[in-house]
Amino acid sequence: MELTAAEPRRRHLTQLYIDGEPAVKIDTETFLRSGLRPGDELDDEELHELLQASDAHRAKEKALYLLEHRSHSKKELTEKIARTAASREAAQAAADRMEELGLLNDEDYARRYARELFTRKRYGPMRVKQELKIKGIAPELIDELLAEYQDEDATLENMRALLQKKYPGWADDEKDRRRAFAALQRLGYSYSDIRRAMEADEYDYD
Repeated sequence: MELTAAEPRRRHLTQLYIDGEPAVKIDTETFLRSGLRPGDELDDEELHELLQASDAHRAKEKALYLLEHRSHSKKELTEKIARTAASREAAQAAADRMEELGLLNDEDYARRYARELFTRKRYGPMRVKQELKIKGIAPELIDELLAEYQDEDATLENMRALLQKKYPGWADDEKDRRRAFAALQRLGYSYSDIRRAMEADEYDYD
């Protein structure tokens, strides 16, 4: 096969023409490193290796770009790369490399994310567990983090703060009470915890 032309495209890509026909696009840096020029011959194996090198390069570049803007869990980073820039295999390899370099750390990410969910968003334990699971955090780490935040007083205070902020009239209106109860359940609080918070507030109102 003859490389008959190589034309630049958007997003740092280069369109390769093989035997006069448009063939594949690879990232421009990989193409320049290959040393290929129009008129050069290449076989199927060489083209495959070129595509793999381009895939790996794009995956690493996307990983660095994403991590520059905010932290990610390993699963989240892998899925984003695979969805937008590279193959699943290349995305996984790029995430592994970021982990080796210390740029990706699921335990550190999970601790900071759990703290945000518990303290800023005031989520309950069941919702926090669900959110961490979605991010691909290991079950044993999730259990450890939930245990660290297992504080009945803090849970009660979070619910009371949510009730006061979003449903200030819940104690005097049955409809608001039902809405508030359902909202707290969606946020991950158990039936018994919600009852306890509402009964405590009702006692304060008396």
